[in-house]
Amino acid sequence: MAIATNKGLYLAHEIYADRSRRVRELRKDGKKIIGYVCLYPPVEMITALGLIPFRVFGNMDEPITAADQVSITVVCPFLRSIIDLGIKGKFNFLDGIAGAHTCDVGAGLILQWRDYVKDTPFTHLIDIPHTDHAPAIEYFQHQLNSFQRHLEEFAGEKLTDEKLKRACELHNRQRQLVRQLYDLRKPDPPLLTSSENLEVLVALFSLPVDEGNRLLEDVLAGVKERKVKPPAKKVRLMVWGPVFDNTALYDLIEDAGANVVVDDTCVGTRAFWADVKAPCELQALAQHYLVDIKCPRTFRQAEHAGTRRDYDRDLDSRFSYIKKAIKDWGVNGVVLQSVKYCDTHGYEVPNLRHYLDTLGIPGIYIEHDYSERSMATIKTRVEAFVETLG
Repeated sequence: MAIATNKGLYLAHEIYADRSRRVRELRKDGKKIIGYVCLYPPVEMITALGLIPFRVFGNMDEPITAADQVSITVVCPFLRSIIDLGIKGKFNFLDGIAGAHTCDVGAGLILQWRDYVKDTPFTHLIDIPHTDHAPAIEYFQHQLNSFQRHLEEFAGEKLTDEKLKRACELHNRQRQLVRQLYDLRKPDPPLLTSSENLEVLVALFSLPVDEGNRLLEDVLAGVKERKVKPPAKKVRLMVWGPVFDNTALYDLIEDAGANVVVDDTCVGTRAFWADVKAPCELQALAQHYLVDIKCPRTFRQAEHAGTRRDYDRDLDSRFSYIKKAIKDWGVNGVVLQSVKYCDTHGYEVPNLRHYLDTLGIPGIYIEHDYSERSMATIKTRVEAFVETLG
């Protein structure tokens, strides 16, 4: 399918292929670029101070070599790829980087960056609790206070209520537009391929929020009008798991005869499925990022305990949003993917597979090492899974 017929998709494809191009231009114009790892540093605070948030990803095509100086090999290859690229100078357009304690390796990444990537003057690690009860939200708010002070010192200006409110409005607008983007994949056939969708999302993580919103508006308008649509396939899948910022997996699945119509991943719906509630202040941001983002790194307090019936009820309270997505997008199978050594997601798989069994939804678990070569090793398994559903 020729994407050049859609101005928005064409631009998203160009940005996906060269993510740093636009922020390098902005940096030449005097803007400061703050990289952030994972979803948890609140982008609203960065935007509100006139800084440009840039989501940091690895590179599946780049062999990891320099990271061996500072990191053991038996840890998350995605995070190892990031520090590898940082040491090699591939992120020399960043003025700073912010991260959070998503996991021990994620926290260590920011400390390694501070010590080994010398051309980044600003580094900040946010310590986020791993539960979502009230004291945890309060603690997280205190951490955001510290983040605010550090950002203000770096930006040379104060974060006012009005600036934060405006930033929240812009980012909430983006979340609303992304939800509209996913709605385009509800029909059969979907109006947008999963690879096109991912390219748009990666572009959003690479642009200032206002430019990203204009891109989304162009994509939505163009996709609704184009005459050539993705082909209908018998199998409609969901992809679940941590970061996957490359179209290779989605291309592999769709080549096997399935439409990937929705996801629950760190580069997909998790960042966009809920808005920050008004009034936009640090308490609201703490609530949103700790509670609204559904990532396995946060333990959801059990509602009941002691019996199998209570266990199943607890699973439903944790995963009911997945059940709703399965219904709304007409999903008949789930691909659970994870990178090697990601204990955060790996430990979640048995519970989620049990939950899918109670819904009568087949699932397959695949593990990769965040490299192009690893796609070949899972190709046959994905093809067999799709064949059993078709």
